[in-house]
Amino acid sequence: MRHLVLTLASLALLASGCTKQDPAAGAASSAASAPKVLRLGNGTEPQELDPQTVAGVPEHRIISALLEGLVMEDPRDLHPIPGQAERWEISPDGLTYTFHLRPNLQWSDGEPLTADDFVQSYRRMLTPSLGSEYSYLLWFVKGAEEYNQGKLTDFRQVGFKAPDARTLVVELKSPTPFLLQIIASHYAWTPVPVKVIARHGPVDQRRNPWTRPGNNVGNGPFRLKEWTPNQKIVVERNPHYWDAAAVKLDRIEFLAIDDIAAEERMFRTGQIHKTNELPLAKIDTYRREHPEVLRIEPYLGVSYYYFNVQRPPFTDKRVRRALALAIDRESLVKNVLRGGQQPAYAVTYPGIAGYQARARLEGGVEEARRLLAEAGYPGGRGFPEVELLYNSSDNVRILAEAMQQMWRTHLGIEIRLVNQEWKVYRDSLRTHNFTLGRAGWIADYVDPHVFLEIWVTNNGNNDGQFSHPEYDRLFQQALVARTTEERYEIYQQMDAILVEECPLVPIYYYTRVYALSPKVLGWHPTLLDNHPYKFLDLAE
Repeated sequence: MRHLVLTLASLALLASGCTKQDPAAGAASSAASAPKVLRLGNGTEPQELDPQTVAGVPEHRIISALLEGLVMEDPRDLHPIPGQAERWEISPDGLTYTFHLRPNLQWSDGEPLTADDFVQSYRRMLTPSLGSEYSYLLWFVKGAEEYNQGKLTDFRQVGFKAPDARTLVVELKSPTPFLLQIIASHYAWTPVPVKVIARHGPVDQRRNPWTRPGNNVGNGPFRLKEWTPNQKIVVERNPHYWDAAAVKLDRIEFLAIDDIAAEERMFRTGQIHKTNELPLAKIDTYRREHPEVLRIEPYLGVSYYYFNVQRPPFTDKRVRRALALAIDRESLVKNVLRGGQQPAYAVTYPGIAGYQARARLEGGVEEARRLLAEAGYPGGRGFPEVELLYNSSDNVRILAEAMQQMWRTHLGIEIRLVNQEWKVYRDSLRTHNFTLGRAGWIADYVDPHVFLEIWVTNNGNNDGQFSHPEYDRLFQQALVARTTEERYEIYQQMDAILVEECPLVPIYYYTRVYALSPKVLGWHPTLLDNHPYKFLDLAE
C-alpha cells in the first residue's frame, strides 16, 4: 500500500506545546469537562496532505482523519462498512457498482457534497499531468487507465457516472472482488474538494496550497486546525461530518518526532498516548517491565531494499541476486530487529487471504559469491561505489549498517550509506534518483494482488523501474481470472519471476512494535494498522 517511514522530523519546540501528563497514559486532564485530545507519534513530517499526490503511511494516518470514502473500515477487522454511501448494489456480473450517498452530506466548510464531487475527484486523480503515484488503484474502472495514460481524452467515456446528486455508478472493466476493500482502506478513493483546490492554483498542481490550515476542506470526522511544520498537525472535530454525534475525541495531535529515543521518553512521561515505534534496544525491556503497554502485532507489509534496475551494476540480475542471497535474514530478525518479524524470502506476505507463494530465494553465501564472480566482480574486486539511500531513522540506520556489514563480509563489496529526510527521500525514489534504496511496502487491502501490482511496468510506485513483459502479461491475465484459485495460480508465476529476477531484496515481513496507553479506548489490532478515529475514545 503505502511506503513506510520509521521516523523523521524536528523535536524542537515540541515539548513546549505538550503538558507533562500521567506517565501511565498522558490523558489531557482528569476533569470530565476537559477536551479529549489524543496525542500520537507520527514518526515524521508528512510529505503532503493531498491524498492524490502522496504515497506514505505517515500521510495516510492524517488523511484518514480528514477524509472519508464511499466505504469505510470496521474498527475491529477492517471489513467494509457504509461511509459516505449508506448502501450499494453490485450487478450480477460484478461489473457495475451503484453507490447511494447519504442525504445532506457536507464538506467541512458546510458546502453540499454530491456524487459529482466524487466524479470530479477521480477525474483529477487520473489527470496525467498530476502524476499521481496511486492512480493505478482506479484502473479497475472502465477507461481509467487509458485516460490516465493520455490515450483517452474524453472523461465521459470513463466508467464514473453521477446520474443524480446522491447516486454514483462505477463501471469496471473486469470483476474486482477486492474493490470494496480498496475503497474502504485507501485514500486514493476519497473525494477531494476540486472547487476549493481550483481557488488556490491549478487543479493538477502538486503541492497546491489547498492542504494548508485555513484552505483545507475535507469530509471526514475531523478537520485541519493547525500545521506547525516539523512539529505537529492538529485536527479537531468536524461539526459538518454526517456522523459527528458519534465522534468521541475533540482533537488529535499528530507529532513529528525524529528521535525514536526521545519519542519513547515522551511516552514514559505521559506527553503522548502512542509511539510510532520503539527503539530496538528497548523492546526486550518493555517485554519485561511494561508488558501492559507493549504492542507487537502482525502487520501486512514487507521490508526490502530495491534496485534501480536501469543503473549499473544492477542492470545485471546476477549482481542483484548475489546481494539478495548474501544476507542472513534469520540473524537480522533475531538479533537486530527483535520484534517477532519473519524473514522474507519472497515478496508476497505469507498466508494473505489464503495465498502462500511457493517460490522463494534459494541459495546462500557461496552461491552469492559465485554469481558476483560470474558478473565480473570476483571477491568484490572492481565493484563500483554504490550508495544505499534510506530515510533518516535510528532503527532504519541500524538495519542498514547490519546489511552493509554482511555485504562487506560475505561479498567483499562496500556499500555507502546515505540518509535523507522523509520528503527528500520520497522525492528521490519517485524521480528514480537512486541506485539502491530502502523501502517498506504496506498492504492497502488484504489480498495478494497488493504486493504484486507495483512491479508492473510504469506502475506509479515502481520506483526501481523494473519491467518484464511476461510479468505484465500475467498481471493482465490475473485481472480477468474467473476464480480466486485461477487468479492465485497466476500470482504464483508472478512471484516466481520476482524471485528469479530480483528487482528487490526482500528482508523481513513486518510486525507493528509500539507502546500504547491503556487510556486509549477502541484501539484494536488490525492487519493494516488502520484505526478509524471516529471510533476511538480516551478514558477519563
